[in-house]
Amino acid sequence: MSDFEHVFQEPPPGAAADWTIPQDWDAYTAVEHQTWDTLYARQMTILPGRAAGAFMNGLQALDLNTGGIPDFAVMNPKLQALTGWTVVCVPGLVPDAVFFDHLANKRFPSGQFIRKPDQLDYLQEPDIFHDVFGHVPMLTDPDFAAYMQAYGQGGQRAASLGMLAQLARHYWYTVEFGLMETAQGLRIYGAGIVSSATESVFAVEDPSPNRIGFELERVMRTLYRIDDFQQVYFVIPSIEALKDETLKDFAPVYERLKGTGDIAIDTVLPADRVFTRGTQAYAARGGRFAA
Repeated sequence: MSDFEHVFQEPPPGAAADWTIPQDWDAYTAVEHQTWDTLYARQMTILPGRAAGAFMNGLQALDLNTGGIPDFAVMNPKLQALTGWTVVCVPGLVPDAVFFDHLANKRFPSGQFIRKPDQLDYLQEPDIFHDVFGHVPMLTDPDFAAYMQAYGQGGQRAASLGMLAQLARHYWYTVEFGLMETAQGLRIYGAGIVSSATESVFAVEDPSPNRIGFELERVMRTLYRIDDFQQVYFVIPSIEALKDETLKDFAPVYERLKGTGDIAIDTVLPADRVFTRGTQAYAARGGRFAA
């Protein structure tokens, strides 16, 4: 059973044709603002020394800790001045075509709602904390912003070629759950990690997951899970390298992938550059934050 509540087959009442809705910042309750503050403070005790410099710099540039949920009317001019991007509100998960169109036009779609106080530790469905705290700071980096726009531009083509699942894996293992190699060690930049108190530690320190060097076709063939910590994380050498990979013509890549099978989530291949060969002990214990 899915934990997702904000799923629609068509734009709900009040939404525009592109699925955007007003943020209606004044309607947020004191409890909702406090939830943001609690989550923000908790992450800031964990992320220094674990998160990538680009992410930490982005947090500072956007000043997302002014008290409560950020007002997009205040945040967007700062972001737009840096990379030309803005954040738009949507009622929940949007169709792929809508998502790709927003990214291609330098608009990042964010959920309007925030999790409830009893959901601080885990929420499968992306909320405004995941979307804004997790994703938006990286959009202040010009190379990452260019990568995201290129991803949006390539989305419709992937759909027309029947390769959407493969492209989604690329997004999952970079934008959502990516690690970066730095002189100081592995650092987090994926939104699904930086917005999670437990996975922020697990992703870089736990002996359980595999940590493997990023290789585009390898990533596009690798399965993933949406309901728990990852069993493998892929490590990019730099944001610029990720951008350069994504600006390539994917047509030859897709053609080669058509003759290959999926790779199991816990597999380590002989050709992999292995940073950590994980024990997979967490998954063996049953996952979902098993002790």
